Amino acid sequence: MGFQSLSDSMDKYISPFANKLSQQRHLKATRDTFMSMLPITLFGSLPIIINAAPVTDDTTNKLLLAWADFANNNSMILNWLSGITLGAMSLYICLGVTYFLCRHYNEDVLRPIMFAIAGFLMLVLTPLKMGWDGKEVEIGFIDGRGILMAIFVGIVTVEGYHWMRKKNIGRISMPDSVPASLSETFATLVPGMILLSFYSVLFIVFHLMGTTAVQFIYNVMSPSFKAADSLTFTIIITFLVHLFWFFGIHDAALAGVLGPIRDGNLSINAAEKITGAELSNIFTTPFWTYFVIIGGSGSVLALSFLMMRSKSKQLSTVGKIGFLPSIFGISEPIIFGTPLMLNPIFLFPFIFTSVFNSIVTYLLMSWGVVGKTFAVFSWQMPAPLGAFLSTLDWRAFVLVMVLMVLNGVIYYPFLKVYEKNLIKLEAESE
Repeated sequence: MGFQSLSDSMDKYISPFANKLSQQRHLKATRDTFMSMLPITLFGSLPIIINAAPVTDDTTNKLLLAWADFANNNSMILNWLSGITLGAMSLYICLGVTYFLCRHYNEDVLRPIMFAIAGFLMLVLTPLKMGWDGKEVEIGFIDGRGILMAIFVGIVTVEGYHWMRKKNIGRISMPDSVPASLSETFATLVPGMILLSFYSVLFIVFHLMGTTAVQFIYNVMSPSFKAADSLTFTIIITFLVHLFWFFGIHDAALAGVLGPIRDGNLSINAAEKITGAELSNIFTTPFWTYFVIIGGSGSVLALSFLMMRSKSKQLSTVGKIGFLPSIFGISEPIIFGTPLMLNPIFLFPFIFTSVFNSIVTYLLMSWGVVGKTFAVFSWQMPAPLGAFLSTLDWRAFVLVMVLMVLNGVIYYPFLKVYEKNLIKLEAESE
């Protein structure tokens, strides 16, 4: 199969499917939720970093020792600030999915959010003590482990609420003299009671089993979560994302699927970092943002630097325009300006550079050579700095710098072939 026929097949069969996938209401709501959570994840990462002073028994640096003392003296505050923001990720995901689905249906937002919060807390929190003198609950599963339950509750709440409202199930009509807000409350009384009863039944069933719904699901799904953090999964996902990008399909088409996996793993790592436990996961959001796609999709930061020195006027101009955005993880100027998309010369390096980065980083993290990630900042943060801050490991900074050089080596021969063709065309046009 030639390149043109492959391109035509992708455009005919894959692109329509990917476009529909990116606009599917549940995946779109999930994707938009994760994008909206950046302030929460950013704020929640800061206390973890402050609490993770890089000191050992042999440390003599006064600044690092003072940092460690401050963290020890304020560990409760720092752990709480992180635990109720980044560590409560599932709660905010439940709210977000509910909100964006309500917007999709043009439904009132307040009441479905109330029902979703109640249902989520029923199925995720574990009651330990329920008395007049005090109440104690276990909140551990509101972190990344509760993401699937959060999405489930958000979808069921809105879909059920919308369907019952559409069918006027249990609608209680009030006289015109009754205020609109009170009339609307009575109109949603039965749908709310049905939804809350449904969540109550689920809670009772799992409580009688000696567990909670989220814990049961997490235990059943844990082999799948482990497989999603494997090297094989990482390679396949990196390959697919960049193959789609090459044929003009934005990675947002897969964001609704990848977001819960990456952010969920990060939330678990953050919780483990707080407790001092060994970090479990490699495939996280900062792993992807700072180590795999250095400079944005296609790992184009190194390529933009090479293009600035090109003898081709077109490549030089695009490189100068795209270099600064690529430092901050924005690759579109390079992808569309070169162009890399649908350019057969760049098919291999565009896909393989990021796959190469994912393999090298995954192996080094799994071998303990480079620390795993436990915090995330803006995806627009320069990759070397983001890599260091997300791991507090200087070797992560060095690794990204080395990867950028190797990315340039991979791109260089293909760039020279393309440059030669452009120089010839530019000479002919002059």
